[in-house]
Amino acid sequence: MLSTTPLKQIMQMRKSVRKYNPETKIPRETIMQLLQDATTAPSSSNMQPWRFLVIDDKEIQKNINFFSFNQEQIETASAIIAVIGDIEMYVNAEEIYAKNVELGYMPEPIANKLAQDALTMYGSAPTETLENIVHFDAGLVSMQIMLLAKEMGYDTVPMGGFDKAKFAEYMELPANEIPILLLAIGEAVAPAYGSSRLPIDRIVRFNK
Repeated sequence: MLSTTPLKQIMQMRKSVRKYNPETKIPRETIMQLLQDATTAPSSSNMQPWRFLVIDDKEIQKNINFFSFNQEQIETASAIIAVIGDIEMYVNAEEIYAKNVELGYMPEPIANKLAQDALTMYGSAPTETLENIVHFDAGLVSMQIMLLAKEMGYDTVPMGGFDKAKFAEYMELPANEIPILLLAIGEAVAPAYGSSRLPIDRIVRFNK
């Protein structure tokens, strides 16, 4: 039998908390470190399409709640991390793969080919395809944010229920950046409800 690891403990401890201490401040340097660590998440062709807009101004938090279904945690959390997908992420392909060469991760000819492949493939992809890709990759990095936040002693709750068009307009996002998820982060003042899971044998099957 496998022993319980610290990661497994963190996964079990993480809950979606909706009651936060509005007086708790999280230093911006702490949030920067949290996000830097979270970006070790994988992404399609390593294009890293995630962008983060950290909202820690209480007045702005209150304003975005007008089109976020008046969720208490948006105003009381220490900060709201808006996870945004950049559908023009491929423009960074050459920079990304050049850095891989500089760090000794791969030879230059292979890096150049991968960069060109990414530019060609994503540059000609329909917008709907690009949106699907950035949504998937945003989910990967968001889970890492929540687990790392818990490890740091903070709680979180992911929120997809907000008017994304109004949010983008209010925050003046460029057309290539689409809001995907809002993550509240802060100090819990009340425990989250537990949540059950379906039996594992109901959701897993092996090939015959």
